[in-house]
Amino acid sequence: MVLRLGIDVGGTNTDAVILDGRKVLAGVKRTTTEDVMSGIAAALEAVIEAAGIARDAIDVAMIGTTHFTNAVIERRALDQVAAIRLGLPATACLPPMVDWPADLVEEVGGHRYLLHGGYEFDGREIAPLDTDGLRRIADEIVAKGIRAAAVSSVFSPINRDMEEEARKILTEAVPGLSVVLSSEIGRIGLLERESAAIMNASLLSLADKTVTAFGDALKGAGLHCPFFVTQNDGTLMAADTVRRFPVLTFASGPTNSMRGAAFLTGVKDAIVIDIGGTTTDVGALQKGFPRQASTVVDVGGVRTNFRMPDVFSIGLGGGTIVSGEGESLKVGPQSVGYRLTSEARVFGGEVLTCTDIAVASGAADIGDKSAVADLDPDYIAAVRARIAEMLETAVERSRISPEPLPVIAVGGGSILAPDQIGGLEVLRPENFAVANAVGAAIAQISGEVDRIFALDKRTREECLGDADEEAREIAIRAGAVAETLEVIEREDVPLAYLPGNATRIHVKVVGDMGGLDA
Repeated sequence: MVLRLGIDVGGTNTDAVILDGRKVLAGVKRTTTEDVMSGIAAALEAVIEAAGIARDAIDVAMIGTTHFTNAVIERRALDQVAAIRLGLPATACLPPMVDWPADLVEEVGGHRYLLHGGYEFDGREIAPLDTDGLRRIADEIVAKGIRAAAVSSVFSPINRDMEEEARKILTEAVPGLSVVLSSEIGRIGLLERESAAIMNASLLSLADKTVTAFGDALKGAGLHCPFFVTQNDGTLMAADTVRRFPVLTFASGPTNSMRGAAFLTGVKDAIVIDIGGTTTDVGALQKGFPRQASTVVDVGGVRTNFRMPDVFSIGLGGGTIVSGEGESLKVGPQSVGYRLTSEARVFGGEVLTCTDIAVASGAADIGDKSAVADLDPDYIAAVRARIAEMLETAVERSRISPEPLPVIAVGGGSILAPDQIGGLEVLRPENFAVANAVGAAIAQISGEVDRIFALDKRTREECLGDADEEAREIAIRAGAVAETLEVIEREDVPLAYLPGNATRIHVKVVGDMGGLDA
């Protein structure tokens, strides 16, 4: 028997489940606390008690968190960063963080440096690396007490040698300095890749504290099993990887919900609507994993281009405020959020929410139904029609083909969803309310390769084979069982503007964690 503990820390609730193979033994919700850790501890205690198992029977824990996304959005707990770009004499007109919100630039210090270096699109040097300039910057980093640096070079996904050399010089000159390379995080597109690296560097101290706190919370609950953190492609990272790349957890919450939806229903291609207390996240499943965004993604007002699920949010949830009537009927986007259990009418409050409408219509049986007995049936029907309209618009936006895919409704607020949306069947699996924690518990190990190959001396098939093998090796090193690996993404895009008949190849494989495939 292999027992997995899945935890998902959301803005309103912290959910926890314990899985025995494919069976959900127990699932609980607890309110997310300001310090996050006490909410996790409360959920842990509740789910262990509900499952009726010994603490030492749990083999592994998986945690999903919005901690790092929220830090960027709320402009808190961010480190100051030395943002160093290798690209002069090119790129001088657009310095690092040029399109960032002013308050976020101030939060990370606004330390911007431009040095000679970088590459042309065909791999030729723009200019030799300015090693003396790097050493001058190192002295300034020491003088200012900066603890992190982000190094970006023009076209570093084609050649990362200068970024590697810059890191070597900086870490030798400033012992203990954390250096993030843009080529390790983003893809082609200098400004977005650079921004992702700076953002990652600003989160390194918080990542170290958070990972340590997660471990302490588990130990405090009497658990001594290994733990992993979910990343935004639906797979897992070891604790040390989270310490290096916290940005890879961005949007892991919606991803966990989508993976949980696929697991609970057995459906691998569908539209998923995850209705929480404040928002509804909508995205498409392909082969059981979220479809990845192919465009630039905005995080906290900053354009980035690291991998993210193609998910968007609308202001609809259990705590969404309902007001007006007739032509002025308004559903959201304002919400009572985590105050739902004190401000909604069925819980003794005075604010009319979507949860009140669900109770009044008979779709839910929680709280005091008599508190909404005065609502006119026509008014209830009008609100439910507006909710259905909002969901239909969101679902249509996520569809990329006319095929009649099913819609899977998960999250505590999915009681708001009608039985059909735009003529598509709506599935509500058992344990739908904790699908996000289920998604964390079933997460797999991945390996990914995304780089440029030259086809002038090799065939396309040989390069694809090399990329496949490299991705498999990365996954196996991360702890995946070789026999369980399967390719879930493979694409190659010819790059006509590069010499040598170049093509960009992207391959991702996933597999089960070693020792947990029973």
